[in-house]
Amino acid sequence: MRVDLFDFDLPEQNIALRPVEPRDSARMLIVEAESGFEDSVVRDLPDLLQPGDVLVLNDTKVIPSRLYGLRVREETAARVEIMLHKREGADRWRAFARPAKKLNVGDRIRFGEEAESTACELVRLDAEVIEKGEGGDVALRFSFSGPFLDEAIARLGELPLPPYIAGKRATDEKDRTDYQTVYAKDEGAVAAPTAGLHFTDELFRRLDERGITRHFVTLHVGAGTFLPVKADDTDEHRMHAEWGTITEETARTLNEARERGGRIVAVGTTSLRLLESAARDDGTIAPFSGDTAIFITPGYRFKAVDVLMTNFHLPRSTLFMLVSAFAGLERMRAAYAHAIETGYRFYSYGDASLLFRR
Repeated sequence: MRVDLFDFDLPEQNIALRPVEPRDSARMLIVEAESGFEDSVVRDLPDLLQPGDVLVLNDTKVIPSRLYGLRVREETAARVEIMLHKREGADRWRAFARPAKKLNVGDRIRFGEEAESTACELVRLDAEVIEKGEGGDVALRFSFSGPFLDEAIARLGELPLPPYIAGKRATDEKDRTDYQTVYAKDEGAVAAPTAGLHFTDELFRRLDERGITRHFVTLHVGAGTFLPVKADDTDEHRMHAEWGTITEETARTLNEARERGGRIVAVGTTSLRLLESAARDDGTIAPFSGDTAIFITPGYRFKAVDVLMTNFHLPRSTLFMLVSAFAGLERMRAAYAHAIETGYRFYSYGDASLLFRR
């Protein structure tokens, strides 16, 4: 499909730079196939769903994956920014480098203390460029591995706020809480599953009282998920793979809920993409562990997910393509126009939408 079909104009004032407080006070636009749009708020979610429905949430935890380093090559050095996006081994990560033209295979990058300082190895982390791909993508092998590497990244890294926020203000200590879901558990994401940012313990309590259960899957969100598509046609776009898992117990519970007539409500496009990756042709969900690079555009036949809760996405992004596949392109273009006109807040710290499948 033509990528320009998924373009739209978004005024700067609609881009949220901070979340609302409390989290569940964010606005939520309900989009149904037959009845059009309805303005609501996230805290009303229990009344918008039915007893027996099942929420599926992504429990990945964001790591401080933006690193600033010094490329060392013989007698020369250059500063580079590294954005980790997918772990490939105990000591290896794929990353986006900026500026990538300053890096060659075999180069060493030093993070932490200035390159000239070798006084304390514990405050420094080195990496070697072992592969260089397209679009700034590189593979790095670090000097530490396993938990020691995790500790070094946590100490030296910066929380990776999306560029449309980071370009307007500095990351601060408050973001360390704001940019994590209250149920974040499994470290490995470099971007938050943002629909989950709206949930609070109080909202979970009210969902429990309503008879709406919840289960967790894990998809370590990569930075590539949120990049705009630069190709002119969707067939020319390459998705970056992300690692995810659905346990056997979770798959069985979700299948049993659907057999009883309950709907699967994916909280976020990350949960939806993982569920659809694991779904069989008959709609049952299989256990899953591995990479997924599923790319969902209009024409895709959904197998597992009935309802999607998600934030408002970038123009020309794979995520706007996904929601257009789920609820219909013209309906989503109209929904986004309504959201912009009525002041909904967009992107990671913005408001939510609740979409019912076409």
